[in-house]
Amino acid sequence: MHFRSILTSAGLLAAAAFTNAAPTKVARDSGVPKIVVAHHIVGLTSAFTIDDWKSDIQLAQANGIDGFALNIGNDPFTSTQSDLAHQAAEQLNSGFKLFFSFDMSSFPCKTADDAATIRSLTNQFASRTAQLQVSGKAFVSTFAGESCTFGAADAPSGWKTQFTQHPETTGKVHFVPSFFVDPATFSTFSGVMDGDFNFNSGWPLAITAQNAAQTLPGVDLNNVNAVGETALQKFIGSFDTDTQHITNLANVQGSAQTYMAAVAPWFFTHFGADTFNKNFVFDGDEHLWVARWETLVANRDKVSLVEICTWNDFGESHYIGPQHGALPPGSEKWVNGFSHEGFLSLTNFFATQFKTGQAPAIAKDQLVMWARPHPKNATPADPVGAPKDFQLFQDKMWAVVLATADGTLTLSSTASDAQTFNIKAGVNKLSLPIQPNGFMHGVLTRNGATVIDLKPDNFTFNANPPAFNYNAFTAHATAQ
Repeated sequence: MHFRSILTSAGLLAAAAFTNAAPTKVARDSGVPKIVVAHHIVGLTSAFTIDDWKSDIQLAQANGIDGFALNIGNDPFTSTQSDLAHQAAEQLNSGFKLFFSFDMSSFPCKTADDAATIRSLTNQFASRTAQLQVSGKAFVSTFAGESCTFGAADAPSGWKTQFTQHPETTGKVHFVPSFFVDPATFSTFSGVMDGDFNFNSGWPLAITAQNAAQTLPGVDLNNVNAVGETALQKFIGSFDTDTQHITNLANVQGSAQTYMAAVAPWFFTHFGADTFNKNFVFDGDEHLWVARWETLVANRDKVSLVEICTWNDFGESHYIGPQHGALPPGSEKWVNGFSHEGFLSLTNFFATQFKTGQAPAIAKDQLVMWARPHPKNATPADPVGAPKDFQLFQDKMWAVVLATADGTLTLSSTASDAQTFNIKAGVNKLSLPIQPNGFMHGVLTRNGATVIDLKPDNFTFNANPPAFNYNAFTAHATAQ
């Protein structure tokens, strides 16, 4: 898991930084296949068996995901579980790929000896069958690492001398780190960065509760109308930070310019000061999961790979995989009972569209709905307190229909607030204000017949919750 607050810089977040940005420089073909991978937290897999890894791989692959970025840290089981993941992929022999995303918030990286560990792990798995290769080199990524000097004068020198151009690994790795730095400084990493993974691009970080009045003038986040939705959608799923990263990556001398973008469905974490001291949200409304995918599809010529954040980071609520393996202690309070299979069920459609450039045929109608479990302004007796930026959320239920043909969708949260929407063949994004103590109910009809009737019986929009929980509850159904 990522033990972090918000690893960003003002340069990444300031919307003004994009106003006068140079035109996007399209990365040249670096030999990287256009694939979709998911960030898998190996630190939560201490008890995994090879069958557990096979289960995750098969489920991911069935939903359009081509590989896992194995987020590994300084855990005693790292090598063992990495080996089991590779064994599982090799035995399945389905073309599923793996690569390391070194969690540099976990690995020590102050001395030259510290670098030996990541070189050893890289070389241990570089030639395995499932390792993602680019032009005969092992694809390697990171989470953070921008402060790692490995005993050198600065981070660029450390990574160059102790990893990318060290005698043990030189010419063997295609290095695409996620360094949380101002992209304008990318050029200092010449000889280090074959590409860039923009981890934070999955969320609209430019919007905070503090700057909302200036960023979204005239928008009432407690009652967002059509004008407000238009204003929000300029940020939700935006390609602005991608443009900044791609443009500056082109200034890295000798780089293959491999750009890996992120897509994420949600973000909520609620650890108190006595544990991990992380208590904040990122805005996930306005159909973020779908809006970001649509942005990446529209800009697919500029993006080499997409990394889903994440498969199983339960502590930060952006998982799309099943609750499987360990949970960060305390996170069960907002994870248990909150399946994100609805987000997973949409993945194949958009991942396929990103990879091929064509929207796949919709063979069966599908309805996905999600909502938080209580009003955003609820005041439970919760010692951790309300998460930072909770004010950004809207008290709505969100719905997506993948429709085989035109029809209608009726959404309701009480017996008296139903609204009916026209549905067109293809992707449809709808929403409805959800009432305190209300439910989620969606009915898709066509030619007078009910196609899908979805009303999860284990969801209530609780007006008086016992604790803060801004996780998403998802429900989904496919027409029979």
